[in-house]
Amino acid sequence: MKKRSLKRRKATNRLVSVLALASALSGLFILGWILYTVFIRGALALNIDFFTELPAPPGMGGGGLINAMTGTVLLTVLATLIGVPVGMLAGIYLSEFSHGSRFAEWVRFFNNILMGTPSIIIGIFIYTIVVVPLGHFSAYSGAIALAIMMLPVVTRTTEDMLQMVPNAIREAALAMGTPRWKTTLVMLFRSARNGLITGILLAVARISGETAPLLFTAFNSPYWFERLDEPIANLTVTIFNYAMSPYDDWQQMAWGASLLIALGVLSVNLLTRFMLREKSDRPRRQKRSTMKTAYLKGNEA
Repeated sequence: MKKRSLKRRKATNRLVSVLALASALSGLFILGWILYTVFIRGALALNIDFFTELPAPPGMGGGGLINAMTGTVLLTVLATLIGVPVGMLAGIYLSEFSHGSRFAEWVRFFNNILMGTPSIIIGIFIYTIVVVPLGHFSAYSGAIALAIMMLPVVTRTTEDMLQMVPNAIREAALAMGTPRWKTTLVMLFRSARNGLITGILLAVARISGETAPLLFTAFNSPYWFERLDEPIANLTVTIFNYAMSPYDDWQQMAWGASLLIALGVLSVNLLTRFMLREKSDRPRRQKRSTMKTAYLKGNEA
């Protein structure tokens, strides 16, 4: 076996380290550049009217995006109410009741495919099976499209978090006569609570900036929504329409709406990171507390 030169190995290691560092710095620079541009240009559009008024007619100044903000929140809430329960039930089945069956393997396979499916494909699918038969765009068709995007993330996270719970907890609960469903929903969910919430937040962050599925389902509207079976305003489609318009004030408002979405997604991601950090640091704090207590008892003795 031919021995490699030590100098050559060190040089290769330094080269790879420099390339990795340069790639990381390039990504951070581009991200910082995007955030800086969005913050600087978007902040100019923020005023009282922006948060309180409806959109102004084309060519007229002023107006706001209160209907789009409300519509985005409503679509996100509806999608969460639809996608999270279904995803969590699927994750519970895969983790607790599938027992390595062939059907469970197919479910995991298609769940992974769905996780990588482009959002525009999901939008066209819902357009075909919901919008076309009903003959009109609607808020609930947009919510269904977003819920399908949330489904694989919640399913995968629920399965992984439940599998991380020690089997001793399951065995202890079942040995005391606790039904299997109650063991799962009470004991296991309590142990995996932070991870499950993190998965939900990640799913919400994924759908917060989606435009393509809403173009085919919820569409958009310059008015307040009155029913869920009609088109509804939302920030992402509004940004698309305003950014492509020839009006300077609409383009400026598109930057303001982009800033709101950026702040929302950034806040959700930071909250998720904080919860993951709390979960990982808790065993360390407990271990340090136990060691400190043992040390103090040893000194007293």
